[in-house]
Amino acid sequence: MVCLALGIRCLIGVVFLASAVSKVTGRGAFDRFVSSVEDMRVVPTRSGRSVARWVVVAEFTVCLSLATPVRAAGVAGFVIAGGLLAAFAAGIVLSLRQGVRTPCRCFGVSARPLGPGHAVRNLVLVAVAIAGAVTTAGASGVAAPGASAVAVLGGLLVGGLVTALDDVLDLFRPVDRAPGLARGPVNPSR
Repeated sequence: MVCLALGIRCLIGVVFLASAVSKVTGRGAFDRFVSSVEDMRVVPTRSGRSVARWVVVAEFTVCLSLATPVRAAGVAGFVIAGGLLAAFAAGIVLSLRQGVRTPCRCFGVSARPLGPGHAVRNLVLVAVAIAGAVTTAGASGVAAPGASAVAVLGGLLVGGLVTALDDVLDLFRPVDRAPGLARGPVNPSR
């Protein structure tokens, strides 16, 4: 139980760390995130910057809570993470119902428009956060170092894959032909 809790801490922690850092690192990153919040049309435009700030603060709070080796802090981190993820999923669904297809700025710069997969990803992460809260609250004792290492590495790996999920899925999407490219066989004698 201790190893599972540790692995889930790492998974959710990496997801939130990548998300928060990507929104504040680099020229114009935060402004692009603010624009995406406003473009989603789930909060009034005048509130977009304030909501974006609170999202980033909450994401960093999750990271700090999960990194703290205190049971109550870990449970609190998972509860905050689950609440944020549920709110993100609801916001995505509301945006999609309005026909909004703004790029997802979940993990920084992305040209991929919001889609149902983003809401599903967040709902799966809500379930993982709930499992993390339950296992952390019930965990007792100390895990063996080897098992702890496997749990940490597994959590980091899965968390990293979640943050790169859009990019991984893009590898399997058909590529549109670029305009102006020759269609059919190329004549090498020219």
